[in-house]
Amino acid sequence: MTPNVKYVGRTLSVNGRLVTAARLNPLPRFAALVPEHHTKSKDYEWIFNDYGSYASIFDYPKSVQEIGQIAGDGGQGCTNVLWGYGKKIMWNIGGNTQITEYKAPKTPIKTLSDSVGMPSSCAMNTSGDLAVGILYSSGQGGGDVVIYKGAKGSGTVYKTPLDEEFFDGYDPQGDLFADGFTGNRSGFALVELPKGAKTFETITTSNAVQFPGSVQWDGTYLTVFDQLANATYRYTVSGTKATLQNTITYSGASDCAQTWIVKGLLYCGDAGNEDGEVFKYPAGGSPIAVFTGAFDFPLGVTAATK
Repeated sequence: MTPNVKYVGRTLSVNGRLVTAARLNPLPRFAALVPEHHTKSKDYEWIFNDYGSYASIFDYPKSVQEIGQIAGDGGQGCTNVLWGYGKKIMWNIGGNTQITEYKAPKTPIKTLSDSVGMPSSCAMNTSGDLAVGILYSSGQGGGDVVIYKGAKGSGTVYKTPLDEEFFDGYDPQGDLFADGFTGNRSGFALVELPKGAKTFETITTSNAVQFPGSVQWDGTYLTVFDQLANATYRYTVSGTKATLQNTITYSGASDCAQTWIVKGLLYCGDAGNEDGEVFKYPAGGSPIAVFTGAFDFPLGVTAATK
């Protein structure tokens, strides 16, 4: 079945559901490059496909071949660490209201409810709070962030300056950052909810970001991925200004709709190439491995250790 794809402003709509990917323009596929095998690996990676479809499970670096699926998942994911392999669990933002926690690789633990609208992203701080971004909410507008204290309960809704929230991430101090579009879907914006604050504020970046991508701490810097530039921007943040320190670029990626950083690697859920890719981080360059399996419009990726 050919999906019904169109743009609403600058936001891609697939079969009537707004999604956080930037575009659909596949580049030539790569061969499945496989580094040295590690047979005792307990690491897992999930490529989340279109909302409500399924998640593809991998055990890289043991192999690049799909080892299973989780039906009904999709969208984006996150774990209980700021960066790196999550500790035994991952969260999936997979449907119009679905927020599910799994024990690696596929055992459901619990589900939270989103009463606001279409959830788009998630992030956890070091205290175990779960922040869920809202891409769009009919009648209420988009751009909200719902924070679940201790990753439970009904959550507290925070308004942001964004029209649509695409991605979010915490820093080690507990400050929450999110990106998306503002100005009637016309321009990129990065916003912050400082730890303990009640209101999001806009953060000015020293460079222009073309299209919102993953927001994640990388152990040293706050990073923002630009889906159109295929680049990771690394920032230091002071007050309401984010100063670019350096840029990492990736060759061959078409549209990393979500990225996930672990020590030495960056995982990409590539909506354009219809696959998952592994890059060296912070080196960038060409992929060192490409996942093989069944994909249906990949939108997200995360990783955890069993």
